[in-house]
Amino acid sequence: MADITLLDGSIGQELVKLSGDKPTPLWSTRVMIDKPELVAEVHAAYFRSGATIATTNTYAIHRSRLVREGIEDQMPALIDAALSQAEQACRCTGGRIAGSLGPLLASYRPDLNPDPSDAAEKFAELVRMMANRVDLFLIETVSSVQEAEGALRGTENCGKPVWLALSVMDEDGTRLRSGEALTGIAPLVARFAPEAVLINCARPEAIPAALDIIATLDRPFGAYANGFTGITDGFLQDAPTVDALQSRLDLGPDAYARHAMGWVAQGATIVGGCCEVGPDHIKALADRLSEAGHTIV
Repeated sequence: MADITLLDGSIGQELVKLSGDKPTPLWSTRVMIDKPELVAEVHAAYFRSGATIATTNTYAIHRSRLVREGIEDQMPALIDAALSQAEQACRCTGGRIAGSLGPLLASYRPDLNPDPSDAAEKFAELVRMMANRVDLFLIETVSSVQEAEGALRGTENCGKPVWLALSVMDEDGTRLRSGEALTGIAPLVARFAPEAVLINCARPEAIPAALDIIATLDRPFGAYANGFTGITDGFLQDAPTVDALQSRLDLGPDAYARHAMGWVAQGATIVGGCCEVGPDHIKALADRLSEAGHTIV
């Protein structure tokens, strides 16, 4: 039996749903501006479900996204709000805080090709704002080798553990969303030595093939999948909303837990959920892990 780190699930999608408001291109950032208390509620729900990490609601807080709404100057305040809400939820749980670092320009858009040097500067700015208040940094939904380089350069020597989460093609877990072979990430992992390598925000069926590859990188590894039917063309436009995506009807808590337990059987020691995977899914997974004799840490 193993020690398993149980991540939380979707933060942004849960906030949008809980708010009851119409989704906007600002996604969960808009919810946090209007109803900040909901962020702590979402974190607390995951802790009650058995998660041991609160992932900050900072995935989409980038200057490139805020400038479209004319609120670029609010970035420090938004970072502070997200950290404060995570800290509030952690006070009575002993849970850890993972500082989320999402794609600079857009999710699932490797075609945008952010320059690694420029990306490194932008990620480093975020790291400086967050480093004293998080336990680790979680680089999320990396869709190309170039994206990974910029984010890893921006988190280098940050003084906190860095976990790298890569997003693979829904139809082929051996390839990043850019179409590049997942094996192409190995030189960057060797160079920057992130503490863990994960697969995230892909269909759970794509995860096993990806895990077989990252298991060879000599790092703790794991996965947290999404519950979308797929990434639509509509979502790959500029400034989309989550209305362009549909949730699966065949991926309830028990079904998701079965997938995740398969990843654990492959050697994964970090598991959780991404978009459309909520507290009930994490609770079912926590129960299955405990029943199997694993220790959730």
